[in-house]
Amino acid sequence: MDKCSFCGRQKDDVNLLIAGVSGHICDLCIEQAHSIIQEEMKQDTGFSLETEKVRKPKEIKELLGQYVIGQDIAKKVLSVAVYNHYKRLGQKESKDDVEIEKSNIILVGATGTGKTLLAKTIARMLQVPFTIVDATVLTEAGYVGEDIESLLTRLLQAADYDVKAAERGIVFIDEIDKIARKGDNPSITRDVSGEGVQQGLLKLLEGSIVNVPPQGGRKHPEQKMIPVDTKNILFICGGAFDGIEKKISNRLNTQVIGYGAQSAVDHIDRTNLLQYIAPQDLKSYGLIPEIIGRLPVLSHLDPLDRETLRNILTEPKNSIIKQYIKLFDMDNIELSFNTEALEYIVDKAIEFELGARGLRSICEAIMIDVMFETPSNSDTKQTITKEFAISQIEKMGSNRLKAS
Repeated sequence: MDKCSFCGRQKDDVNLLIAGVSGHICDLCIEQAHSIIQEEMKQDTGFSLETEKVRKPKEIKELLGQYVIGQDIAKKVLSVAVYNHYKRLGQKESKDDVEIEKSNIILVGATGTGKTLLAKTIARMLQVPFTIVDATVLTEAGYVGEDIESLLTRLLQAADYDVKAAERGIVFIDEIDKIARKGDNPSITRDVSGEGVQQGLLKLLEGSIVNVPPQGGRKHPEQKMIPVDTKNILFICGGAFDGIEKKISNRLNTQVIGYGAQSAVDHIDRTNLLQYIAPQDLKSYGLIPEIIGRLPVLSHLDPLDRETLRNILTEPKNSIIKQYIKLFDMDNIELSFNTEALEYIVDKAIEFELGARGLRSICEAIMIDVMFETPSNSDTKQTITKEFAISQIEKMGSNRLKAS
């Protein structure tokens, strides 16, 4: 009777026996050989600048520019941070024992200026695991909500549970301003979704070995924890910090004392106070000093002016207008927008003060009837004019857009 040439099992003892030139192999041995190959390959996947094609900071910034309009300072900061992260991963032991420490980043900018878009665009080009998580769902351990460790659970999932790969990944924590403590003073009572979360994040940002539940949360208390070292994980945080301009304004006004006070005030650009943001402003807003110290790179995103909004509408690879044109092209319909219609959309976005997201809201209001009617018609061309856009906005009601 035929038997496996590796383990010696008879044909009747296995599910499948595959014949070769001068022997046989069973399904059990195939699975075991496959797992051995995977384990060996994992051991040889050490990151190296020589073996990996790592883009230089200028190349990273150019790629970001294909999707994100403006925000040159934020793009430059992110490009350098990501490139230095790769260099840290490829660092070899040197004679001088200089160990490069990571520089976690915090991005501050009004809603709709492109913080999350920058993170998503960076994720497309990286050769390391990347995940975007939301700080608003996090609570202190023991309360309803997600534990701090769930950030690393998402990163593990992005790395297909390869712990070594996850330990060199990047985590983008969105809405970091939503965990600011509620009062100016340290909490006397528990602040389970504010200061409590900040203190829980300290060990992750600094670098320590954290026991991570592979399936997340407390839903599976019997699950075996996975130890993850966060020393080489780069954390990028983003938040709108709504109202922080008042903190910046107060600080700038109190610091100009003496004969040169008035001239110093005159040089301040009050239309964009975020460019003067400093760590003490984050402290005044409600972030604890310990977490600010673990986010040493502070950058801002400029508010979107009219020209930038106009460019966002049409220029990026995945611009809103190009998305609509693609949608209609799938139905063999040629869609076009008049210049006046595009200018009207930008004017409305500025009026409603919704940033780049406002462009999407306005376009949806204008296009909803066209997208409903056109696929059923025999029309092969559709042009959006300013008059049509005005009629649609009036029909939907501008108050509804403002409320959204």
